[in-house]
Amino acid sequence: MLESSNGITDTNGMDAVDEVKQRLSVEDVVGQYVQLKRAGRNFKGLSPFSNEKTPSFVVSPDKQIWHDFSSGRGGDMFSFVMEVEGLDFRAALEHLARQAGVDLEQFKPAGGRSGPDKKRLLAACDAAARFYQLQFSKNQTALEYVFKKRQFDKETVLAWRLGYSPNTGTALVSYLRGKGFTEVEIKLAGLTSQRRSGLGDMFRGRLMIPLCDATGQVIGFTARLLADDPQAPKYINTPQTPLYDKSRHVFGLHHAKEAIRKAGYSVIAEGNLDVISSYQAGVRQVVATAGTALTEYQLKALSRLAGDVRLAFDADRAGLAATERAIPIASKVKISLSVITIPAGKDPDELIKKDPALWTQAIEGHEYALDWLMARYAAQLDLTSAQGKRQYSDILLPVIQALDDAVERDHYLNAIADKIGINRGALDQKMAAGNQDATPKRLKKVVAAPLEQAPSELVKLQDRLLAITVQVPELREYLAPLEQDMLPSKDAQKIMNYLLTHPDSKMTPKTDYGKILSLLYEELYSGLEQSELQYEAARVQARLVEQYVKHQKSKIAQELDVADGLHAEKLLARAGELDELLRLITKENARAQGS
Repeated sequence: MLESSNGITDTNGMDAVDEVKQRLSVEDVVGQYVQLKRAGRNFKGLSPFSNEKTPSFVVSPDKQIWHDFSSGRGGDMFSFVMEVEGLDFRAALEHLARQAGVDLEQFKPAGGRSGPDKKRLLAACDAAARFYQLQFSKNQTALEYVFKKRQFDKETVLAWRLGYSPNTGTALVSYLRGKGFTEVEIKLAGLTSQRRSGLGDMFRGRLMIPLCDATGQVIGFTARLLADDPQAPKYINTPQTPLYDKSRHVFGLHHAKEAIRKAGYSVIAEGNLDVISSYQAGVRQVVATAGTALTEYQLKALSRLAGDVRLAFDADRAGLAATERAIPIASKVKISLSVITIPAGKDPDELIKKDPALWTQAIEGHEYALDWLMARYAAQLDLTSAQGKRQYSDILLPVIQALDDAVERDHYLNAIADKIGINRGALDQKMAAGNQDATPKRLKKVVAAPLEQAPSELVKLQDRLLAITVQVPELREYLAPLEQDMLPSKDAQKIMNYLLTHPDSKMTPKTDYGKILSLLYEELYSGLEQSELQYEAARVQARLVEQYVKHQKSKIAQELDVADGLHAEKLLARAGELDELLRLITKENARAQGS
């Protein structure tokens, strides 16, 4: 459940989240994305997260929650918008607040309202975009560059709101002043700079490409030089502002997010104009970042839409370095990172101009990032020499050591040893010498895997067992043998603890998660007899334990690879305990079914 811990509360204690929920209904919000049909008290539709043919996506107007039976996901209107729009909580709140007509400023503490008014800054950026669009229509140089050299059509130009900044010095500042914006607002929006003659336009004589957030609001600009001036930078961007942070911004996400969901992957190109060219060619799951330095936030934003990210960077030194930095981040975020190889001397835009099918083929021919990186350095270095082997391992070992998954680390250490023809033990020694505390860090990451990454099957079983035991106190005995960490969700652990300490109480769900459990019971079990519910509780309990034991023993096997004698003994003892637990549960389940 998304609690009201966002710090946005008015002086009367009213919470912004509650205010939005009062004005909007979950079925209306979800209905913007999913075709819903009435099914009794609820609505049903096809899951937006899978390619199912039979509707298993349920929305409950009474409980104001949704649940996707195909994936196990569920929550309120905020969690849904975060999933489908690829937003964090704050952005989802702002998105729904706009729909509901809720002014979030009124919910901020009195002492916290002294900051910039983001609505005014957004309005200034939008006004600037309209101004640049108007100037573009009048400037022949900009028109020829866009329509003749870049070969963009009118539909593309309008979709991306391309514009032109006049080279007169203060044209935009004067325009915005005339619209009622103050100098402070214009400066905070990143649209002006202090010059010798006073306040002047930040951008002059350039093609203007608006930078938008995930919902399509203009938050800044990229400006491309049109004049032939080798002394001037080809591109300049909006500086850091209250609206624009280049480390968090993903260019083109507002146009690409639906295509990313449908394709199941995203492509990151180097240039903004590459993204626009790809959009015009019909390949719309393409975005860009400010430079090649990918950040965790950017990859997380893309991972909300699809877990497959493909880089279309140049295979030069900058591209290699960017890929090296991105691999550990991708491992941490739990996405599959691969690289698209583009023919030498070409970029996506050139490839598309030659033949859009070549761009599609390049994307489909992607190669897993670490395999690609190893191949590139193998081609650059002499791996028959001691120096080449040392350089090769110097470059790749830090990347591999930063991988989050122990199995993947082991695979690539073996691959490097095979590639340069050395003993695996030599690599282990080198890695240990380079970082004395590498082993403890690896173990900690394996043991402390984030709960939200638990297998979806385990989440489904957890939810179903709790759905039964919340509604039927007599069956709470099936919770007694379970250990707390068998349930991957903290919300589930809290409810299990409550049920075990209040074995006879009839629990009324108040949280969103509790409401989901109630909905699950209504949809799956409400018509069953007591004996059928007991059989189902025993079956789900046994399956839950089986999945948990399988998951834990897999982790133990990974840890044993690096464990010392005493720790290894403890791990083996734990594996034996798990086997015994599974044996007892299976035996008890067989007895219950026999009776």
